[in-house]
Amino acid sequence: MTKEDRKNAYLYCKFRDEQFALYDEYAKRNGMLMKTLLVVNVLFYAKEGMTQKSICSRTFQSKQTVNLIIQNLLKEAYVTVEERKENKREKLVRMTDAGRAYCERVVRHITWAEDTAMSMFTAREQKQLIDLSRTFTENLAKLINQGDGPK
Repeated sequence: MTKEDRKNAYLYCKFRDEQFALYDEYAKRNGMLMKTLLVVNVLFYAKEGMTQKSICSRTFQSKQTVNLIIQNLLKEAYVTVEERKENKREKLVRMTDAGRAYCERVVRHITWAEDTAMSMFTAREQKQLIDLSRTFTENLAKLINQGDGPK
């Protein structure tokens, strides 16, 4: 590993952290936590609803965190939760009309910003960004999960 490798890792992670901070600040400006924003974002576009398990996998959040967010949204009548007929242990979460009204402007704006930011790249640059980000994430996951780091 070179000094340049360490510098580039630092810069990449710094930009990632800056992106997280942008989402966090945006969520706070709109009266919610970033993790809540992530949940309402996926639910807003899931017209037929989603299971809590699906929400966890789409937002990379724990079952406990998603459950807490869903309970808070349920208290505000922004979502409904119903058992699935096929599997009573699975619960389907759907956004209510009040929930859609609560988050529509916020969700549509962040989606527009993401889509527009991506559209500022050429198709080739978009593919490169996605491919390289995916590879970095896969490499990082392997290295974190292997358990033994630097000696």
